Amino acid sequence: MAATPAPPAEAGYRLRSPLGPSRAVAALLGAVIVTDVVALAAGAHVRNEFAGLGGTLPFDPGPAIRAENLYGVAGSLQVLALLATAVVFIIWFHRARVNAEVFDAGVQPMRPGWAIGAWFVPIGNFWLPRRVAGGIWAASAQTNPDGSRRTVSRAPLDLWWTLWVVSTLFSQAASRIYARSELPSEVRDAVTLVMAADALDIAAAALAILFVRKLTRMQGERAALGATPLSAPSPTGPAPA
Repeated sequence: MAATPAPPAEAGYRLRSPLGPSRAVAALLGAVIVTDVVALAAGAHVRNEFAGLGGTLPFDPGPAIRAENLYGVAGSLQVLALLATAVVFIIWFHRARVNAEVFDAGVQPMRPGWAIGAWFVPIGNFWLPRRVAGGIWAASAQTNPDGSRRTVSRAPLDLWWTLWVVSTLFSQAASRIYARSELPSEVRDAVTLVMAADALDIAAAALAILFVRKLTRMQGERAALGATPLSAPSPTGPAPA
């Protein structure tokens, strides 16, 4: 599926406040952090239960099985929190992208629908949403009094996106290793990796909250200045992300 350049803003697009969805996203990201902390505690319990076991079979599986069952419950809570957050985040992201179309369609590298679709492209979802976010950020940057564009650091966007990608890939690898572990020593090592992935996810969620709040505030400031675009839509191709 190839990305296509954004067309000129259509009359049907109108500004809608992203504040409500942004608050919901921040609350759900907070829930993600809480479930990650619970998973870290459950992972530590698993490690403690396996600490006294030998490196070879057989061994008494009772306490270890109970600890792993608890760990599984914590993992299920993580998945539920993540799914709920993903749904609301995409709603907020699409609203911010539509606002960006009103602010300045000329700096958008992809059509508004990609604010949703980009997340579901296999492999491509590791960079396509970042392109969409770059266009939103550029259009939402507050302007100077003379009408020129004010440069706003993309550090909140870049830091969140980089850590999210690293956290996602690391978590996938750690989960596969944990699923294949059998001996007590293998389980302990695998749980350590999964706990590290959870710690990364906490950091990524915290940065996501900062990104969402910053971009929402930028859009509020930009809306207060009016929706007159600072550039014309590009007729030849997509704008830089």
